[in-house]
Order: sequence, then structure tokens, then C-alpha cells
Amino acid sequence: MNNKVTITMKLQLIVNAGQSVVLNDTMNAYLAACNYVSNYIWQTRTLSMLKLNNELYRYLRDTYLLGAQMAQSVIKIVIARYKTILTNQQKWIKPDFKIPQYDLVWNRDYSLKNNTFSLNSLQGRLKLGFHTKGMEQYLDYTKYKYGTAKLLSKKGKFYLYIPITQTIDDFNYRDIASVVGIDRGINFTATTYDGKETIFFRGRQLKQKRATFAKVRKELQQRGTPSSRRRLRVIGQRENRWMRDVNHCVSKALVRSNPTATLFVLEDLKGVRHATEKVRTKDRYISVSWSYLDLEQKLRYKARLYGSEVISVDSRYSSQRCPKCGHTEKGNRDKSKHLFVCKSCGYRSNDDRIGAINLYLKGKDYIKSKLAEYSYA
Repeated sequence: MNNKVTITMKLQLIVNAGQSVVLNDTMNAYLAACNYVSNYIWQTRTLSMLKLNNELYRYLRDTYLLGAQMAQSVIKIVIARYKTILTNQQKWIKPDFKIPQYDLVWNRDYSLKNNTFSLNSLQGRLKLGFHTKGMEQYLDYTKYKYGTAKLLSKKGKFYLYIPITQTIDDFNYRDIASVVGIDRGINFTATTYDGKETIFFRGRQLKQKRATFAKVRKELQQRGTPSSRRRLRVIGQRENRWMRDVNHCVSKALVRSNPTATLFVLEDLKGVRHATEKVRTKDRYISVSWSYLDLEQKLRYKARLYGSEVISVDSRYSSQRCPKCGHTEKGNRDKSKHLFVCKSCGYRSNDDRIGAINLYLKGKDYIKSKLAEYSYA
């Protein structure tokens, strides 16, 4: 049995002035066509691809000068948006398409040859170079499956977002080379333990920067002017990009600093929001909005690409249990000092390190249970 891992490759295209005009015209025509189809579906409540294609295909081609595949892509993307809304909201809501874009089907609307993309446009095919920015390993389309790409522009630059899928063999627990417990937190973004060594990924500076973002956000919210609301959106987007980059770097370091076939053990943090909402109001933003899930998602797909695996285990008592004698009680941990002192045997250590050690031990137990399953199979 095989697993599939999909990531998005972002490439900046190299375009001249004339090509820039053509791409903008193409994206604007595509956007206008999407909004036309959206209005049509809203009025008719029709989500049948066959019926919409029969009714709208020729109109889209004649009115917006779209190619055959482009016209069909418009219909598909709008249907998909409606179905997503119906699934999530359980009611009809008309989606508005506001950002110029263009969805390109692999080997129809776009292809890659000799490090040059061939993109379909209103003016025919465009041959475009691109900046790889460390994406060289993903440019082998014989190894990866390319999906429907999205063309977007920002500040006069054009970016192609390509979902690429790789098939990976199932993780074999018989071949595990290492187990690493990972405790996530605020003062330390991640604390790891592999049976021998403890590594701390410091997070205090990150905490301070997020507090600065929160302060600026509060000031802008109090103003309540149109310009302050626009600034709020910009600040929010900037913070999200920065935090995603931090998590990318941390997850990349975790995977590359450990051998292939490593089992990474995380605590299951499904209840983390409920727990962190009990903290002081002034500290709530930092605790509740801390991007634990984003780090986990990035670690999961990177681990699989490198032949490793990530599991989540019950997090209860992971920072209260003594890894030496097993004694568990709330008083073992002093959160204010980030110190763990076992009330039974006196073992002392950093409380985040204790969490990582206990997760490591739970990972070892998990392996034993998996190997037992293999023996019964």
C-alpha cells in the first residue's frame, strides 16, 4: 500500500512587458467569466457540469475569448466553490471572485520543457522562464504528478502555484532508526529528546514579536477607521507569512537533523485551545493563536518525504509524570519556573524537556504495539 503526499510549489515567472499585458488580460477575462458563471448558478441553482457546459461553454468562449480548456476550467472552479460552501455552510451563498487568477490544467493549459513553461493565454502559448528558489528537486515531472496550477500576480510579478504529488511507500515500523519526542510550547517552539540528547528551539523572541503584532492590532482596532481596517488586514497577512516561515524552518531542521526512518512523536493537542483560554486575558492571544497545528502539518509532510513518520499520542500528564520513577502529580511541575521536580524521587529537569522525554517513551511503547500487530498478521 502507498501513501500520497501533496505539496505546493511556488515559482516566480520571468516575463517581459508584452507578456505581462497578455497574462493580466487573460487573468482578468478568467475572473470576469468566473463571476458570470457564479451569477448564473446563483439564479438557476444548477451544479451539473454537463448541463452548465452545454448552456455556457459557447458563451464563455465568444464573450470572454477563452480557449476550450479555459472555458471548462471556469465552470469547474465555480462549481467546486459552490459545493464547498454548501458542504461547510449548509446553505446557498453566492461566491464572488475578486482576485484576478487563472487555473491551468497540466499538459493542456501549461507544460514544462527544458526549464521553460508553456502557458496557454488569450494570445496563444507563452514561453516563460522562472526562478526556482530552491525548488529544483520538484521540477522532475516524471517523478512527481503535477496538478492544476494557479496563476496569480502580486506587485507586478507573476507566480505559478503548482500542487505536486509524490507516491510514498507505507512507513515500516520494523525499520525504525530513531524515535524523537517533540514537546511544543511558547518559550520553546519545540523541545526534542531522542533517548540521548535534548535540543531546544527557542521561542521567546517569537513570543515577543507576536506580542508586538498583538499590540499594533489592538491600536488599529481601537481607531476603527477604513484605513486602520486595511492596515489590520496587511498586518495579519504579514504575521501569518512570518509564522509559517518560522514553522517551515523548524520542521525542516527537525527532519534533516534526524536520520531517515525516524518516528516523531507529538502530543495530541485537540484540546489546546480550550486549555489555553484559561490563561490570563493579556496572555491569551499568544497562547491561543500559537500555530501548533501549522507546525505539525509541515512536519508531517516533510517527514514523509524523507522516509520518516509523525504520530500524535495522548498528551495527558506528559509534563507531570516523572520519567525516572513514574510518579505522577500536578505538584511535580512548577510552570512559573519551567521546572520539574519529582515529589517522589527528586528528579529535576526543565518541564519542556520532561514533556519531550515522556513523549519519547510513549513513542517506544507505540512501536512495541505496532510490532506486536505485525507478528499477529
